[in-house]
Amino acid sequence: MPNPTSLVLRKARALPKAPGVYLMKDRFGQVIYVGKAKDLRKRVSTYFQPSRRFAASQPKIAAMVSLVRDLDHLSVRSEAEALLLEGKLLKEYKPKYNTDFVDDKQFLLVRVDLQNELPRFRLTRNRKDDGSRYFGPFAHSGMLRSTLLEMRKRFGILLGDARPRKLNDGRYRLYADARAEIFAGHNEPTTREYRERVDAACRFLEGKTRQWLQELEDEMNTSADRLEFERAAECRDLVVALRETISPTRKFVRDPQKSVTDSEEALAVLEECLGLPASPRVIECFDVSHVSGTFAVGSMVRFKDGFPDKSNYRRYKIRSFMGNDDFRALGEVVGRRYRRIIANGSAFPDLVVVDGGKGQVGSALRAFQDAAIDPPPLVGLAKKDERIEFPQDREPLVLSRRNPALRLLQRMRDESHRFANQFNAEWRSRKIRESALDDFPGLGPVRKTALLNHFGTYEKLTKASEEDLLEVEGIGPVLSKELRFFLRKGKVKT
Repeated sequence: MPNPTSLVLRKARALPKAPGVYLMKDRFGQVIYVGKAKDLRKRVSTYFQPSRRFAASQPKIAAMVSLVRDLDHLSVRSEAEALLLEGKLLKEYKPKYNTDFVDDKQFLLVRVDLQNELPRFRLTRNRKDDGSRYFGPFAHSGMLRSTLLEMRKRFGILLGDARPRKLNDGRYRLYADARAEIFAGHNEPTTREYRERVDAACRFLEGKTRQWLQELEDEMNTSADRLEFERAAECRDLVVALRETISPTRKFVRDPQKSVTDSEEALAVLEECLGLPASPRVIECFDVSHVSGTFAVGSMVRFKDGFPDKSNYRRYKIRSFMGNDDFRALGEVVGRRYRRIIANGSAFPDLVVVDGGKGQVGSALRAFQDAAIDPPPLVGLAKKDERIEFPQDREPLVLSRRNPALRLLQRMRDESHRFANQFNAEWRSRKIRESALDDFPGLGPVRKTALLNHFGTYEKLTKASEEDLLEVEGIGPVLSKELRFFLRKGKVKT
């Protein structure tokens, strides 16, 4: 039998020499570690080299590597994008062996506790509704920490490590050490004077992000003029990443009317780009997910007027076959969806989108044809170049990454992907927990099925008493006692 580690090493050596994010999976297909790398092949291969010895110095990594049975990766354009993507995937999968960004941690924010008499400027990862003012989030913590130190010197404000002391005349001594001599302004202001400093520092922090972006854009243009295209590309990617990372702060107070206007614009542009007969108010998007051909599922998400219509999301277990065939799985899901639409007499969407390229579009079209259904407008969104594919001989369409129509299609594609993966993970998790009964000797498939049918879920079964177990056909007093001990302790009592 092949060595699992050797198989994974072979796959690691086939990774691209490019920045990106890698996902390590166990034998159940569960993501147990997510990491980022400047060079995917070089970084991931080091985990599986026979000469690498983690056991003594890094036992946690050694334990993780021993469990890895498969790898996935996502290539990006730069390390900055890899950082952002890593954070997103860590929040999505919450892998067991990661220590950063887990437990809902976000990128760093600056919190100013305006509700206090002497507001301080602190770093945090969670935004709360506590009366404080927040700036960020920021992707690069080192740059942010340096900025706060600069602000303390420039404005005479308090950071989180300060211990101010109130004086007899109502003033405050901000610092009682050498820092008192470093920053501008005297060290014993009134609360009113200090508030003026806070206001100035907040204005500075608001503008600092724009200043950083402007400096990066200037460096990008200068590098391009000097024909230093590699550095220019790095600056470009960092500008894009910082803009996307910081944008939630600027949109923290959401304007519903503006959101509606943006969606209407996206739909209008989509109508024009795709040559649709009218603005596509209702759009349905499909994706499939599986683990090496097992636990194959499909998803359908529905957007109405540019917004998710979650009450009309649908998910499907693939029934017609077992194996690794995305095209066939997608065709099954599309066919089942629209045969049901016909049977119920419901209205078709204005546009159907599938996650994938020409092959996936062809599979979806065949599903309509096999069901003798005249299809609505149909397109696919291929990850490579974010290319829009059509079912006929029409050439693929590549839009600007800033095009609102493309952004809408990407949101739908990503949502269908998330929904499919979520269903796949739930199904796998349920089956893995239920398979624990296989380790109890003497419990055949009939009684195992009877137990699960009686209690509904494995969690309810583990909480059952001996009396509860006796209610199941085929479970006697001795077996119920041993089974209860097994479920509570994980082994049979001897």
